[in-house]
Formats: sequence, structure tokens, C-alpha cells
Amino acid sequence: MDLGIAGKWALVGGASKGLGFGCAQALAREGVNVVMVARGAEALQVAAERLRAEVAAGVQVLAVAADITTPEGRAAAFAAPGGPGTDFDIVVTNAGGPPTGDFRDWDREAWIKAVDANMLTPIELIKATVDGMAARGFGRIVNITSSAVKAPIDILGLSNGARSGLTGFVAGVSRGKLAAQGVTMNNLLPGKFDTDRLAVTHGGAAQKTGKSLEEIRRAQQAQIPAGRFGTPAEFGAICAFLCSVPAGYMTGQNVLVDGGAYPGTF
Repeated sequence: MDLGIAGKWALVGGASKGLGFGCAQALAREGVNVVMVARGAEALQVAAERLRAEVAAGVQVLAVAADITTPEGRAAAFAAPGGPGTDFDIVVTNAGGPPTGDFRDWDREAWIKAVDANMLTPIELIKATVDGMAARGFGRIVNITSSAVKAPIDILGLSNGARSGLTGFVAGVSRGKLAAQGVTMNNLLPGKFDTDRLAVTHGGAAQKTGKSLEEIRRAQQAQIPAGRFGTPAEFGAICAFLCSVPAGYMTGQNVLVDGGAYPGTF
């Protein structure tokens, strides 16, 4: 399938590894010019070099080492030399999830930090880019949230709350005037993918239960109908489709990608 997005520009957060890298990789392979943003400069440079070696000639892969959750980090992404400024056609919002733990241990500062990173940062990125998308008649916003939005996990209370707030915001904005201007907004809800974030949640579960990490890993895999954890590459492929021209009739949706783990009908 021709996704129809070759030559467009995408901004991808958390792009040095995991799901963010999977999305950047899938888009770049479709001929999309990508601005990759992540905090770790060394890991980001390695990831960017890997993509440059994979993609077709002429596809630009720019790396910006910055914290996208800060105003300075967002400004750096928009000021990337050779980039489009704020005139991105595609924005994939993605920031590291907040810490796991017991809600009794989280103070106001912890909550504000979670909301700032996982709700307000995507909103700021949308605000900065969406009007330009509408003026050009094409735009795709994909927010990487979590399956915990649909099936909350007890130790992920900070994430449950902040990401649910973003989900509600997107539900309203995506169905406004932007939908008729060629701009779509959708959320991708990953379940258990084989990433560093999964290792962190395994560590939290092990600490809480006293079981080994390997026991936790085997037990969680056994609960997934697919019998395994997902891969960043297959997640990226779904992201690329949501950013495509053929996906132009999809907006305001929460796309759950969890190997069948969620047991509900709706």
C-alpha cells in the first residue's frame, strides 16, 4: 500500500529507542523526513545514524537532543537546522511515562510533573503545529498513550490520570473544525511491548510481589493471547498507517495494540 506521505515532515518524540524509534523508523522508511527528539544525545545519535543508513536517498533524518516536555526543548525541535520549523505534517507525541508506585507516596509535584509531560506537552505540540496543518489541508497527530487508559493498572496511577486527561482533550478537539480541514488526531494505546519501559514496570511488580524479574516476565507473557510481547517495529507500522493518506477518515480514535490482552468487547 502506498501511504502517500513521502516527502512530508514528521516530528517524533522519544525517538531514540522503543516505541518512538519504531514510529520514526516506519515513517522514514515511507519516505517521510523525520525530526527525532530525545533527551539522551548519545543514544539519539546512534538511532539517527541507523535510520540514515536504512532510508532512501533524499530522506532527511534530523536529531535534536532535548527534553520535549520543556518549552526550551520544544523550541529546539522547531529550530532544527534544515527542519520545517513548526510546519510539520505529522506529529507523534511521546514522552517517557511517569514512575510506578503507590499513589500514597506521590505528592503534588509528582502529579504536576506527570500531567506536564503526558498531557500538557502533547497539547502544546498540537497547538504549535495544527493550524499550519489545517492551512495546508493535511495533518496527522498521533499520541502514544497507554493501554492503561482503557484498562488502568494500579501501579501506574500517575500515567492513568495524566494520559486519560489527554485522551479526553483529543476526543473533543479531533471532532471540531480540524476534521474537515484534513487534520486527524488519534491515540495509540500500547499494551506490553518489549521496551525499557516494560522492564521498569516489571521491576516495580517484582518489588511489590517479591518475585524474580524472569517470573514476572513469564507470567505476563502468559496473560497475553498472542503469547508474547509486542515489538517496536510492528507498533511503528501501525503509527505510519494512522499518519497516511488512506487513514484520512479515522480521527478521534483510541487504537489499542496489546496482543488481545484487553478482554472487553468495547
